[in-house]
Amino acid sequence: MSVADFLEPTDWFRHDGGPRYVQLRQRLSEGVSKGILPPGSPLPPEREIASITDFSRVTVRKAIQSLAEDGTIVQRQGSGSFISSKPERIEQKLSRLTSFSEDMERRGKASTSRWLERGLFMPSPDEMTSLALSSEESVARITRLRMADGEPIAIERASLPTDILPNPLAVETSLYETLELDGHRPVRALQKISAINLASADAELLAVSPGDAGLRIERTSYLASGRVAEFTQSIYRGDSYNFVAELRLSKE
Repeated sequence: MSVADFLEPTDWFRHDGGPRYVQLRQRLSEGVSKGILPPGSPLPPEREIASITDFSRVTVRKAIQSLAEDGTIVQRQGSGSFISSKPERIEQKLSRLTSFSEDMERRGKASTSRWLERGLFMPSPDEMTSLALSSEESVARITRLRMADGEPIAIERASLPTDILPNPLAVETSLYETLELDGHRPVRALQKISAINLASADAELLAVSPGDAGLRIERTSYLASGRVAEFTQSIYRGDSYNFVAELRLSKE
């Protein structure tokens, strides 16, 4: 069944069934649940839905906005509205220090990246504090959108001293594998996890709606010598990850 056939109002619209936008919202939600509107697919433009249903564009816009507010639909400026893609949640144990690529490989998923920034830069105040750098030193910075089986999962912003990562362009897939080649792979890390609402720019990269739930993870990683090797700030989709920690009863 085509989307146009599915939205034909004679099959579902009732004059005594409540507000038109509510009935349209319910019909679109049903299309998502039945797979007629599959994850990642574009929603027909407002004017097309208005023509099919004989509803006003104001009514159509109200129904779409309602679906966007609950995360069923993602609205991308200049591109239109799309059915939200909700990836399978990934469990990550907080007791293991692994890279994103290693995490995905262990779960049988293909990890890919889209580079957003990569090079040597003057350090920000946060980078100077976290990496013990002076304002005259440079910092190696790599920022990328991390994906699993093609689904955007996280935005990862990693900063490292230039003697640990002299050439950011050398990182092709796994940062930790690149560091290991020179004996600079971190052996331990401290992580801070915070719940956030995603800003518009980050939400667009992660294919969700602005204001959706997300996780901010700040990680400071250390070499065996105790020196700080990496400071990473990552933004995760709130529907993509479960972080698991094992707790033991204290004897104290």
